[in-house]
Amino acid sequence: MDNVIEITNIIRDFKLGQETVHVLKGIDLTIKRGDYIAIMGPSGSGKSTLMNLLGCLDTPTAGTYILNGKDASKMTDDELADIRNTEIGFVFQTFNLLPRTTALDNVALPMVYAGYSKADRTKRAEEVLTEVGLADRMDHKPNQLSGGQRQRVAVGRALVNKPSIILADEPTGNLDSKTSVEIMGLFDTIHKQGNTVILVTHEEDIAEHAHRIIRLRDGLIESDTRNEKITIPA
Repeated sequence: MDNVIEITNIIRDFKLGQETVHVLKGIDLTIKRGDYIAIMGPSGSGKSTLMNLLGCLDTPTAGTYILNGKDASKMTDDELADIRNTEIGFVFQTFNLLPRTTALDNVALPMVYAGYSKADRTKRAEEVLTEVGLADRMDHKPNQLSGGQRQRVAVGRALVNKPSIILADEPTGNLDSKTSVEIMGLFDTIHKQGNTVILVTHEEDIAEHAHRIIRLRDGLIESDTRNEKITIPA
């Protein structure tokens, strides 16, 4: 299993007026293809900043970020945008769906930016919505869907371009506990199909789905442990 992510001495500082805030203080992290990881930590620990760097939404102040063998820390904005669209599937707490657009068109959107034909987009979006259990909701708009169904659309959109990594930021934060269990079951299935899944969460029961739990504190990795409750096949 090869490495999909290699981060070396990543530092991220932010300027606030005259002050410099040191958010990430030298993170080293290797993630293998097919890993299932939860990133945890209290507010202010740097987990959202790390998530933004992993997702190529931000660039480090110093250090290197190798994603699939390419140095993302030295990429232009256009190159980063291309990586975000093809290599990384995002799932957010707030779903981030287009409100006046059907589930099918919401899922197909990343394929528009990737330059696929309408026929290819429709075919793939239908496949993915069937995978996430929404075959009968393709023509519904977000306001016609429950919170759990909206998150399934968001997961479908994340999967549509067959990315290397699924990056989920508090994916159950706006859902009730029953729906959260269903969505985490969906992530478990996605992982079993060979996807690399990285969750950012503050909820221990959500993190328990992951095979590896990384805890941040004060901008550093405090611990990086295997989840003993899960038997990982050799």
